[in-house]
Amino acid sequence: MGKWKTKIAGQVDGKLIIRGKEFTKLVEENGFVEAIYLLLTGKLPDEKQTKMLNAIFVATLEHGMGPPSTTVSRIVASTGNSVNTAVAAGITSMGEYHGGAGEECARLFQIALKSEENPIVAAKTLVEDIVKVGKRMPGYGHAIYDVDPRTQTLLKIAQNLGFKGKFVDLAQEVEKQLQIKTGKKLPLNIDGILAALMLELGLDWRLGRGLFIIGRTPGLVAHVLEEQVEEKPYRRLSEDEIEYVGEKE
Repeated sequence: MGKWKTKIAGQVDGKLIIRGKEFTKLVEENGFVEAIYLLLTGKLPDEKQTKMLNAIFVATLEHGMGPPSTTVSRIVASTGNSVNTAVAAGITSMGEYHGGAGEECARLFQIALKSEENPIVAAKTLVEDIVKVGKRMPGYGHAIYDVDPRTQTLLKIAQNLGFKGKFVDLAQEVEKQLQIKTGKKLPLNIDGILAALMLELGLDWRLGRGLFIIGRTPGLVAHVLEEQVEEKPYRRLSEDEIEYVGEKE
C-alpha cells in the first residue's frame, strides 16, 4: 500500500506545516476564521473575505432548541452520554432538509450560471426546471419566517463588503421567480444565502454542509452543557404527546 498523501498539513523539518504556513506563526498572527479559510482553500483570505466568512459562521451559530440537531443533541446528552457523543448525534441529524440544503442549492446555482450568464434568465430557467419535475428548490422557504432575518443581515453585509455579485443576484431572482411560478412566498433562507455567498467567496459547492457544521457546532456544545448542568437526566416524550393509531385489540 502506498503512502497517504495530503496537501493540508504535515511535519517538515520538525515543524508542523499547514497549507505551506508554519503552525506556530498561524497561531500568533491569524484568527480562527482566517485559519479555516486557509484549510479549506489553501490560501489566506483578505480582510473582506474574513469578515464575510465570519458573518456566515455567526449567522449559522444558533437557532434555538427547535432545530432537529439541537433537540437530538440534548436528548442524547440527557441519557448520560459524553459531550462528543451528543454533539456527534446532532451533527448526524443534519441532512437534506436541515443544514444540507445549502450544498445542493450552491450546486444548482453554479450549473445555472454556467449555462446562462444573465442571473435573471438563469433564475427563470432554473425555477422552471425545478417546478416542471415537481421538486423542491433547496435554500428557500422557512417554517417560521416569511422573511429570514439572517438572510437580510448577510445581504446587507455582502453589499457593504462587495460580495453582492452574480450568485447573490441569482439567489434573489430565484426567490421572485418561485413566487411567480408557485404562488407561494418562499423566502431565501439561511441555506440559500449561504450557498450564494460561499460561491461569491470562491469556495467549492461541496463545502456547503461542512460550513454549516462548522458554524452550528459551538451552539450544539452549549446546548449539551446546559442539558447536563441544568436538566434532570433522561428526556422522553410524555404520553399526551403520543397518539397510537394502530389496530385496536
